Amino acid sequence: MSEHIDCAVIGAGAVGLATARALALAGREAVVLEAADTIGTGTSSRNSEVIHAGIYYPTDSLKARLCVRGRNLLYAYLAERGLAHRRCGKLIIATDEAELAPLRALLDKGRDNGVDDLQWLDGAEARQLEPRLECLAAVLSPSTGIIDSHAYMLSLQGEAEAHGVAFAFLSPVLGGRVEDAGIVLRVGGDDPVSVRCRAVVNCAGLGAQAVAAAIQGMPAAAVPPLHYAKGSYFTLSGRAPFTRLIYPVPGPAGLGIHYTLDLGGQGRFGPDVEWTDHIDYAVDPGHAGQFYDAIRRYWPDLADGALQPGYAGVRPKIQAPGEPPADFVVQGPDDHCVPGLVNLFGIESPGLTSSLALAEEAVSKVA
Repeated sequence: MSEHIDCAVIGAGAVGLATARALALAGREAVVLEAADTIGTGTSSRNSEVIHAGIYYPTDSLKARLCVRGRNLLYAYLAERGLAHRRCGKLIIATDEAELAPLRALLDKGRDNGVDDLQWLDGAEARQLEPRLECLAAVLSPSTGIIDSHAYMLSLQGEAEAHGVAFAFLSPVLGGRVEDAGIVLRVGGDDPVSVRCRAVVNCAGLGAQAVAAAIQGMPAAAVPPLHYAKGSYFTLSGRAPFTRLIYPVPGPAGLGIHYTLDLGGQGRFGPDVEWTDHIDYAVDPGHAGQFYDAIRRYWPDLADGALQPGYAGVRPKIQAPGEPPADFVVQGPDDHCVPGLVNLFGIESPGLTSSLALAEEAVSKVA
């Protein structure tokens, strides 16, 4: 059986949902193809649920530009619809002399990226805000916040459906081929079908490389490598110690074991970085030791036994261990010479914050 559709969006995470909504608002007909049985089961629901300000990323990179724009779009979207979120602010901290220069460089980078509300605090000023915090200095980011990611994705889904987007769950994309009249996708599931599409937006997250590589006519050289970086979280039993998010100076593969809290006030720490060759969401209780050591650098009063295994996620990184962080990749026909095909690769943090801006970027390349 063969079907004809205008636009197929592969993946129903935050970016896929935002893209489907944006296509519909632009007057395009869209179908979302999702291998799982519901929305947001992958990276979009296994993260810190933080609205990032746009501090960490190289100036003029896609991550910097789309994070700052995405943050503004996201706050407006959440406020207009009454969706749960809180602009709680964040402190990025230096706990020893060696971290002061990198922290100052981070402040300068954030300002270069257009984050115009950052403040430098000495240790005493930081403790006035968070009395239980131990640090030498901090950068205050007032525009950082937290979000209920599932409520946000449900809203995107509802708006997309209200504007005519159809959702096909349990519909994995098994492959495809590029033809003169469009892209034919082979879709599995209980009722396999071939779908001819005028445009395809590949928002498959951890599966984006596999989907792109399975489309005959997509240049293999244009598909970047995929590296799994697992991150585990531990939840805090007892009262939350801080009202703001607390982040250490970032490491080479992540933002460090930081403190966040959810909208219900539950404190949690993570993620760590564990390079792996497979997707595994189990949290190893044995990782707790490194969490205690890292957290006690800025919260010495953390009690033994206060951390409990929480949840884990896997970042779809496109740089190998030891390589510098890679930018988002949003490929259109100008990049790979396949008409109608847009691929999104390496959509890790700040992908949730950037989702509405990433959707704009993808839709611009569909046209």
